[in-house]
Amino acid sequence: MSTPITAALVKELRERTGAGMGDCKKALEATGGDLDKAAEKLRMDGSAKADKKASRTAAEGVLAIAGNDDAVAIVELNSETDFVAKGDDFRTLARKAAEAAHAHKPADAAALSQLKAGDVTLDEHRRTLIAKLGENMTIRRFEIVESAGGPLVTYLHPGDKIGVVIAMEAGDVELARDLAMHIAAMSPRFLDAGEISADVLATERRIIEATVAQEQADARADSEKFASALQEMDAEKQNGTYAALSDDEKKSWDDDYAMIKKKLGGGFKPKPAEILAKMIDGRTAKFIGEITLLGQPFVKNPDLTVEKLLAERKAKVARFVRFGVGEGIEKQQVDFAAEVMAQAGIKA
Repeated sequence: MSTPITAALVKELRERTGAGMGDCKKALEATGGDLDKAAEKLRMDGSAKADKKASRTAAEGVLAIAGNDDAVAIVELNSETDFVAKGDDFRTLARKAAEAAHAHKPADAAALSQLKAGDVTLDEHRRTLIAKLGENMTIRRFEIVESAGGPLVTYLHPGDKIGVVIAMEAGDVELARDLAMHIAAMSPRFLDAGEISADVLATERRIIEATVAQEQADARADSEKFASALQEMDAEKQNGTYAALSDDEKKSWDDDYAMIKKKLGGGFKPKPAEILAKMIDGRTAKFIGEITLLGQPFVKNPDLTVEKLLAERKAKVARFVRFGVGEGIEKQQVDFAAEVMAQAGIKA
C-alpha cells in the first residue's frame, strides 16, 4: 500500500538526505512513499550521477585542517568551480574529511573516502553532494603532521586555497607562525638539500648543463655574426659606398660600426672547462637554495636565510607540509559560448 506523498514527507526526506525537493518527490513516488527506500534510491541515483561526472576535471576547491597538539591533518577537497567550493555543504565535507583523517590516520585518500562521518562514508557524502550540486568532486590528498616536541602550527591563507602545517623540534610559536607564512608565500619544495632526491638534482643539472652549452653556442654565433658585419662594413669603406654617404649618414654608419665593434670585442673565446664546471656548480647551488626552506631568504628579512635565522634563534624545523589547491592539476580550457551553442544545436 502506497503512502500519500505529502509536502511534509518530501521535507523529511530532504532533511535526511540533503537532496533537492524535486529529486525527493520523484524518489518517494518511485518507492510508494517509503522513506527508507526513497533514501536508498537517492543514494543510488547520486552514485550514478557521480560516476558520470568522474571524468570531469576538478581543480578548484578548498583545504581543511583538523588536529590537536599531538598531530594535525590537512586535506584537499576539489570541485570544478570556485562557486561550489565556497558553499557551506562543500566546506562541511572538507572539514569532516580532515577530522576523519586526523582521527583515523588512513593509509591514503582512497581509504579516507571509505571512513564514516556520521551514518555514511565520506565517499557517500561526496556522491550525494555531486548529485545535489551537479559537479565532480574529489578528496584528492591529505597529510598527517605529528608533533616533534616543539610548536605544531598551522596556517590557512584567506580563501582556504593555500595551507601550511609546520612541526618544530625547537623554537617558539611566534617563529613557527612566521615560518608557516613564509612557506605559504615562497613555496619551498623541500626542507633542506638532504631531502632532494638524486633524480631531481640530476635532472636539474642536465638542464643547467644544456643551458650553459647553449649560451656558449649562442655567444659563438653572435661573434661570427658581428665579425661578418664588420667585414661587410670594411668593404663598404674600400669600395666607395661609405664615401658616397651624406655627412648625417656617415655619422650613423660610424655609430653602427663602433657599436658592432664593441659587441664583438676580441671575438669569441670559449670558456675553459673548469670555468664552465664552476658555473654549473654555482647554478645548481642556487637551484637548491631556491627550492629548500633552509636555503631561501627569509621573507621578512631577505638579508637572512631561513637556515641562519633558525641558528640565531636556536630553533629547528622537523617537517612541514604545504598544499595549494589544484597545484599539479591541468585545468581544462572551456569555451562556454561554444558549449552553449552546441547544446542549443547552433553551428558556429
